[in-house]
Amino acid sequence: MEDLAPTAWAVLGLLSFGRELSGYELRKWADASVRFFYGSPAMSQIYRELRHLEALGYATSRPAPPEEPRRKRLYRITPAGEDALRTWLRDAPLEPPVLRHGAALRVWLGHLSDPETLRRTVEAHRAFAVETLAQVSRARDIAEHEPAWTYPAVIERWGERYWAAERDAADALLADLERLAATSATGRPSP
Repeated sequence: MEDLAPTAWAVLGLLSFGRELSGYELRKWADASVRFFYGSPAMSQIYRELRHLEALGYATSRPAPPEEPRRKRLYRITPAGEDALRTWLRDAPLEPPVLRHGAALRVWLGHLSDPETLRRTVEAHRAFAVETLAQVSRARDIAEHEPAWTYPAVIERWGERYWAAERDAADALLADLERLAATSATGRPSP
């Protein structure tokens, strides 16, 4: 099995649904789905991975038909690419999730801040979680109406639960901050 970057496997996975896609279309689809649980690669990264996948024989490309308004290439997964993707799915060790939580880092450094700033930080994160939850729900609605996207729909439902939990965790953190602010104002722990 070829040792590819995780983004290459994601790009190859996007191609595995049987459609020819341009790099731009791959990016749009990643933004509408993969970003909710894995991140969305930059255009330069997508094109770099597509060239690499093509060099390995895992993808092919062709120029778009002349009636297309822009010059672009359309990419498709090859049988070798499908085999490699299946092997990776079955045999590659699962990498642990990476958590880089900006709001948590700022609250962790709360001794250098003030209660109002910390509250605004967590409220902004909560608003982000609520908006992302709404976006994931819209993506799930779309996926559930496309028979080939059964498993993406399952992950979108998982994403809804994840972002709802993130929203709820922000609510609990706001309550913790409120208690801390009350304690520091009175010098005594709040009930």
